[in-house]
Amino acid sequence: MRSRRVWLFDLDNTLHDASPHIFPAISRAMGEYVAQKVGVGETAAQELRDHYWQRYGATLTGLVRHHGVDPHHFLAETHDFLDDLPRMVVHDRALRHALRKLPGRKIVFSNAPRRYVEAVLDLIDIRPLIDSVWTIERLRFTPKPFAAAFRRLLHKEKLDPRRCILVEDTAANLRAAKRLGMKTVLVTRATQVPTYVDVRIQSVLDLTRLGLSA
Repeated sequence: MRSRRVWLFDLDNTLHDASPHIFPAISRAMGEYVAQKVGVGETAAQELRDHYWQRYGATLTGLVRHHGVDPHHFLAETHDFLDDLPRMVVHDRALRHALRKLPGRKIVFSNAPRRYVEAVLDLIDIRPLIDSVWTIERLRFTPKPFAAAFRRLLHKEKLDPRRCILVEDTAANLRAAKRLGMKTVLVTRATQVPTYVDVRIQSVLDLTRLGLSA
């Protein structure tokens, strides 16, 4: 049973800390993109982004559905900082060792674009430990927490959701996973968590302390 375990890892603020540098850069770029494409001011653009995030789980989904935005163009414009990524990535160097101790397959499951995800995985030096990478393009631009995103991954990877453990910093994505029968791990410093969260940890490094290591 241990060998059949499958870990599904979110990327940003799960396997690395995107808050100091990466998220601010993406937020600025998205704000400018929305303002330009929709033709609104900065405040209205932020309100629209918040609305689409609450409704769909991603700004991109709202822009595609309601404004005819090309998803490839959006992703390229809002992640146009990859040359600066080496100085922006913040991670714990113990991550590689921690992941090596976890038995089972390891899959990265992210709403971010492929070029960005692959670049981050290389920079934090864990790409060789990852068996498969699922990004927003491979999900056909249907992001978490939509059930279709989960089902597409499960179908293509031939996975039993009951063998899967989703490790995430976003509670809504864990709710969707729980409904499909997955185990759920929330990465957060909050002390109170929703009932659909099976385990709360402050860092992905804590996984090795849960009796799940080889």
